Amino acid sequence: MAEDDGRIDRRWEQLHTWVPYGFLGISVVLGIATADPQTGPATWYTAWALVGAALVLQLWWHGTRSRRLDRGRTPTPAGTAYYVVRWALAFVLTWLSPFFAFYAASGYMDADELLPRRWRRLGLLASAVTVAGAQTGGMPFRSAVQWVVFTVLLVANSVLQVGIAHLTEQEKLRSAERTETIAALRQALDENAALHAQLLVQAREAGVADERRRLAAEIHDTIAQGLAGIIAQLQVVTNTPDPDQAREHVGRALALARHSLGEARRSVHNLAPVALEHDGLPEALQKTVTEWGERTGTRAEFTVTGTAAQLHEEIAATLLRIVQEALSNTARHARASRVGVTLSYLGEEVILDIRDDGTGFDLLAVPARSRAGGFGLDGMRARAERIAGTLTVESEPGLGTALSARVPLVRDDR
Repeated sequence: MAEDDGRIDRRWEQLHTWVPYGFLGISVVLGIATADPQTGPATWYTAWALVGAALVLQLWWHGTRSRRLDRGRTPTPAGTAYYVVRWALAFVLTWLSPFFAFYAASGYMDADELLPRRWRRLGLLASAVTVAGAQTGGMPFRSAVQWVVFTVLLVANSVLQVGIAHLTEQEKLRSAERTETIAALRQALDENAALHAQLLVQAREAGVADERRRLAAEIHDTIAQGLAGIIAQLQVVTNTPDPDQAREHVGRALALARHSLGEARRSVHNLAPVALEHDGLPEALQKTVTEWGERTGTRAEFTVTGTAAQLHEEIAATLLRIVQEALSNTARHARASRVGVTLSYLGEEVILDIRDDGTGFDLLAVPARSRAGGFGLDGMRARAERIAGTLTVESEPGLGTALSARVPLVRDDR
């Protein structure tokens, strides 16, 4: 759009530069062709002197073109002087030959750029006087009829030019307003882009903080407890003289070490959803549920309903994290014999349901979020809310637990 505006401005500048030359040339040709053979030498000398002055004036004005372009299209004292002198030359030339009205009509084109606003209509009126006088048959007028015709033509020319000037001025004002509006919109878009980038940075920082809290909880609940158990078993070994009892506790320590190593690997593995690198969310969840069931010895089933869609990577990663966290909690606390995970695609949203037949718990008795930010249910709920979703929990002591995460179905646009 800026390139088109620049092209239009250049064409207008060329028009304002060369049209006076063209009008002056047409006036000279027609004036010579229709000149009275009985015209005296003095009139010819005067006419040619005025034409030469008009040509010199145009060449001078053309020579200042580069300086005028640097200042923009604003009226200047030099422009006002150029307009007045050109009008005077055109008026006298029209007195000698009515066909110089073509040259006088140049004043209609550039009054808005050459004259200050308070003198603009006066300049148009002066040009209209010259043109109307030529249209009447040339000056001076020799009859009352010519004066009447001149008056009618002057009014018509003035009304027409003033009306066109008014419309042009209004269009310029509207164009300036549109330009300001577009500039304001661009600024707003830039601000929105900056805000969006800031929100993305904050979301990433929140994600990093969430992963740190999750990893801290994993280390506290699994690895740290495993290491504490290993230390306790080894302390028994160092304090007992019975070899059999020592071997038993060493075996327990080895089992705890292997379990803690497995938990450490799982925690590191869960830092990034590598399960989604080569598989879609349904396949990744199927593998996650199956491996968890084999590892814990719990009957675990996974079901997909609806038409599967390729979800945005953030949506898919969040749902996978929620399932991993829920299964981890089930293994540690629920003592369930059966777990079911269902992924449902329902139009504009995706629903993830996780159910177990474990011990359940009292929702009102869940401890408040800790200073570290809370883990388990709080962590899963925070994950869902970060992608404009929700997490609901239903549980009663002895009746198992049901979790349901509802998130928007945002497709992967890659």
